[in-house]
Amino acid sequence: MDDKATLLHYLRTRRADLLGKVEGLSEYDARRPMTPTGTNLLGLVKHVASVELGYFGETFGRPNGRDLPWYADTAEPDADMWVPANESLQDIIDLHHFSAKRSDETIESLPLDAPGVVPWWSEDKKNVTLHQVLVHMCVETARHAGHADIIRELIDGSAGQGPNDPNISGRNSEEWAAHRFSIEQAALEADGLS
Repeated sequence: MDDKATLLHYLRTRRADLLGKVEGLSEYDARRPMTPTGTNLLGLVKHVASVELGYFGETFGRPNGRDLPWYADTAEPDADMWVPANESLQDIIDLHHFSAKRSDETIESLPLDAPGVVPWWSEDKKNVTLHQVLVHMCVETARHAGHADIIRELIDGSAGQGPNDPNISGRNSEEWAAHRFSIEQAALEADGLS
């Protein structure tokens, strides 16, 4: 596999990881805020799909033709990080698929050293290559997929990439509770509180 194919493989894998976190959830659970700042699963999917359209579209002079009202000058701050009632779970999944398809078309059609301009970056950093943007989006997507892992666990206890994920030990709920208790005890002991 060449460098571009390797990066695209990792980006596609992280996209699938992120999208998988909304699988099987209700409209409510997919969008409910789980942190004090409102972090929610569907908002993470919406955000990543949206920024990917910008990075692989506008940056390389390849407009996507899709209206993203949450980026309008009149939109409220962080409008790309949550999903109002008039946007469905399926709407955001469709956006994610559209974004991935358009981004892959850009990636597959340009060489890694293709120049681009990220207009929302500072003057000294905005001139980029496809390689830089691919690495940036792999990191961005992985970061938010990690957020999604934690949010999904808070919603229904699901952890990892499904029930047979080899990276998650096969503890049952009682064993997880005992494990968590041990970690809590170690934290208290380290702080001199136990």
